[in-house]
Amino acid sequence: MAATQVTWFDGPVLGLETSCDETSAAITINQMVRANVVSSQAELHQQWGGVVPEVASRAHVEAMLPVVETALNLAEVKKPAAIAVTNRPGLIGGLSVGVTTAKALALAWQVPLIGVHHLEGHILSVLADATEALQFPHLCLIVSGGHTELIKVQAPGRYTVLSETIDDAAGEAFDKGARLLGLGYPGGARVQERATHGNPKRYPLPIAIPNDPYHFSFSGLKTAVLRLTQKEGECLDVPDAAASLQAAIVGALAAKVEGALETTGLKTLTLVGGVAANLALRARLKETANKYGVSFHTPDPSLCTDNAAMIAIAGSLRLAKGECDHFTLDCSPNAPL
Repeated sequence: MAATQVTWFDGPVLGLETSCDETSAAITINQMVRANVVSSQAELHQQWGGVVPEVASRAHVEAMLPVVETALNLAEVKKPAAIAVTNRPGLIGGLSVGVTTAKALALAWQVPLIGVHHLEGHILSVLADATEALQFPHLCLIVSGGHTELIKVQAPGRYTVLSETIDDAAGEAFDKGARLLGLGYPGGARVQERATHGNPKRYPLPIAIPNDPYHFSFSGLKTAVLRLTQKEGECLDVPDAAASLQAAIVGALAAKVEGALETTGLKTLTLVGGVAANLALRARLKETANKYGVSFHTPDPSLCTDNAAMIAIAGSLRLAKGECDHFTLDCSPNAPL
């Protein structure tokens, strides 16, 4: 299978990402990331155990221009050749901050503007700083706090959803499980940390609909963790529980990936999204790829969580095809890929 040659926009692209609780600005030239600045709100939202949309929006307003200025300075770029911004899906308040900023800067600099789907940014994040060409078509697993999907990526801009969750995303299971175990927010990182010293076989937890190749489900797992904490009480071994939770999530994801590789025959697997930073998941899917004789690609952990570099990458590819948005560009909290 030959590598698909992709065409990049000529010149530096400024990417903006504000879909949830990270305010990010980046500069890319072709697939090379010259700067990727992220202002995280994780500490701000810890007191509530999750993201509060109104608080997130206000924080985006405060951080937006400083991160843009920092990205430009780090990349030694005075004026980008184009601007790419996440305009769907996400928290509407945060999206509005990013889109409004992008419009103002595009007007001031007289440069083209392009809106980018958040998930497309994640899908194409594997192209950032890549030293070898990526094979198309390929199988992509997107795993985050709001999304869990298996995608057949025919080429940049051409996607087919093969499997998706019928209820909660894997990242939501990590976050809710972490709260139930008293680990706090953000849940994925806290569970991974405690699981390092735990026994993943101590507490058997369910993997929902294992024989259904088209759907993920994690709501039952969250309920099982709740019942486990109620049953064990103060006797609960938290590291073992964290390891068991992580093993259940990783096992469910790996099982669906194996099924998709068998049925599609695709020879390249990519792993993207916030949960893609999980070391156990990365290791398990690398083993899966070796088992099926396919190549495996996943971004650097810094490019797994929400960031503007992936938005600039996706925007550059769309701009190179002649796509461009006008100042009527709107944002949407929900939008299919």
